[in-house]
Amino acid sequence: MSERARNVGGVTEPDLDGRRSDHEVDDHDIVIKEGPRGWRRTVLEVVRRPVAVASLLILVVVVVMAIFGQWLTPYGINEVNISRRLEGPSAQHWFGTDELGRDILTRVIASASVSVRVSVIAVAIALVVGVSLGLFAGFFGGWLDSVIMRSQDVMFAFPEILLALAIVAILGPGVTTATIAIGIVYIPVFARVTRASALSVRTETYVRASKSLGAGPLRQMFSHVLPNISAPIIVQTSLSLAFAVLSEAGLSFLGFGLPPDTPDWGIDLARGQDYIRRAWWLIAIPGAMVSLVTLAFSMLGESLSEILNPRLAEV
Repeated sequence: MSERARNVGGVTEPDLDGRRSDHEVDDHDIVIKEGPRGWRRTVLEVVRRPVAVASLLILVVVVVMAIFGQWLTPYGINEVNISRRLEGPSAQHWFGTDELGRDILTRVIASASVSVRVSVIAVAIALVVGVSLGLFAGFFGGWLDSVIMRSQDVMFAFPEILLALAIVAILGPGVTTATIAIGIVYIPVFARVTRASALSVRTETYVRASKSLGAGPLRQMFSHVLPNISAPIIVQTSLSLAFAVLSEAGLSFLGFGLPPDTPDWGIDLARGQDYIRRAWWLIAIPGAMVSLVTLAFSMLGESLSEILNPRLAEV
């Protein structure tokens, strides 16, 4: 296997086969201006972009559905009405009914809570563990850097969905297992992004000054290095949330995610494929929700990347 070197933050790092994750941010170019004014300018830039605003509006609607879904649903989640099975969209059932006569709109709203909860907790696990590993690897370097990053390279060798399937197969299906599996899968992405940024920041004057004033390694890392590498981590969080939603739906669709009786977009997709010729809405509506949320997170991440990228700002 050929090995190609790449430059990360002024330090040459080997890159196996020159490959990089499709959803890993290019953190070398992303910076954010320090201080409250810098953050305010970033927020104003987001508001000025129609794509970012549209993405935020979509995500706000989904979050409202996830939090207040039990008060928004017009019918019971598992309220069966066989006499109205496989009815198309109508005034009584805006999104139609499924093979048991259950209201699709109700299940779509209820599914938002599960999908958002699993995705957010999974990315939070990956964020905390991955950022910690990358910070230690980038700040200390040496053998610790080699051990941490080679272990992450081993995980990177497997496709995300395949690794998640293996973890779920070992631990057993369930909400908790799916959350842990997705969280573990995205740890290497955060570790690599954080390490590359920490390598370029650890030699800055303010970090060396804090050391000369008696600051210990932990204080240097979490008080001076981490706040100044937050921009690529924020962008990566948005992108990872998009793929976490997709991964959760994929696991449930394959039968390795949530229990069959749980309202979930992936489970509804799997159940609806048997009726795709008779009831297109069973596939189209849950699929549209997964696509819409994934696209919203992705476009928000891309907008943040462009805003926080000084090279694009100069063009």
